[in-house]
Amino acid sequence: MAGMTSSARPFLNRRLAEFGTTIFAEMSALAMSTGSINLGQGFPDTDGPEEIREAAVRALRDGRGNQYPPGPGVPELRTAITAHHKRHYGLSYDPDTEVLVTAGATEAIAAALLALLEPGDEVIALEPYYDSYAACIAMAGGTRVPVTLRPDEDTQDEGAHRRFRLDLDELRDAVTDRTRLLLINTPHNPTGTVLTRAELTEIARLAVERDLLVVTDEVYEHLVFDDAEHVPLAGLPGMRERTVTIGSAGKTFSFTGWKVGWVTAPPALVGAVRSAKQFLTYVASGPFQYAVAEALALPDSYFEAFRADMLRKRDVLTAGLTEAGFAVFRPQGTYFITTDIRPLGETDGFAFCRALPERAGVVAIPNAVFYDHRERGAPFVRFAFCKAPEVLEEASRRLKAAW
Repeated sequence: MAGMTSSARPFLNRRLAEFGTTIFAEMSALAMSTGSINLGQGFPDTDGPEEIREAAVRALRDGRGNQYPPGPGVPELRTAITAHHKRHYGLSYDPDTEVLVTAGATEAIAAALLALLEPGDEVIALEPYYDSYAACIAMAGGTRVPVTLRPDEDTQDEGAHRRFRLDLDELRDAVTDRTRLLLINTPHNPTGTVLTRAELTEIARLAVERDLLVVTDEVYEHLVFDDAEHVPLAGLPGMRERTVTIGSAGKTFSFTGWKVGWVTAPPALVGAVRSAKQFLTYVASGPFQYAVAEALALPDSYFEAFRADMLRKRDVLTAGLTEAGFAVFRPQGTYFITTDIRPLGETDGFAFCRALPERAGVVAIPNAVFYDHRERGAPFVRFAFCKAPEVLEEASRRLKAAW
């Protein structure tokens, strides 16, 4: 065919050949084509605080950030990030040498893995995991080693009170002489599990004992419910000097399109991540950085109200899914609910989610896409509850009517 190369080599880099189009793009397209309620992709359907949106408008009008901001991020935001860590967790960082602003948490993950991995290095990640983890490890030439979070037994009874758990012995056994890095996510997407202080203490002990680096994705730090608590891994003994902590404004302030994330770590680690990041976006989100600096300084009442609002939404959708016949794992954190579809007579999450828009007018995500061991995630499906209560109630009615 005219214009086509004669080379037999595929166009796509072989490291990325397994990934293709993301499940989020596929399911969002299904939502649009069927007019379904999209509880698949994790973005709120309302904006965050009006005063923070106005702060972005002010920055635009004042000419702050309309040109390239400083590579590490604007000083106001770096200072606000360190103040946030000190205020909420008692952790001290130097805004000039220990903070890097990124184009969202996804770029922070990519830059950290590209910077810290050599081809052949092994990365242990908690399965199921956010799909960009696998792609970024592959791009860096690393080898991913999944350690699976497993549901409590008898998941089809009283599922709303059960959780996915980490087997610490399995984690320890996964470490080899080739292990370079632990990739930890808590609060955990997609399961909603929040690792306990005891679990994190054991992870820290293992990292110190085997001299491992740790990248910890804590973007849902302010979305923890019930009796769960968010414990920053960097605050545990021996961890500050080996931990790259990733945060995000999108999840906490409901401005996901602004793409403002950050890395905090000791100077040598931040310097390494910055060396990779500068060849990705270089800089991004200039005016929004000034607005996020103001957002991080909001009073405690904002964070408390934000958490309470998401808790109400969680409970609305948890009840609706339970009434529709799903076995529900009530999340301790994030804004996602994992369900078991076996009580509905289904076992294949992919087929279930592809049929769900036509059957019920609702879109969800099959958890199997977040697994290397696809069979382990086959009966689990994820719903997002970061939507208006009336949307969640309508989705619940549609699901209940479909079975």
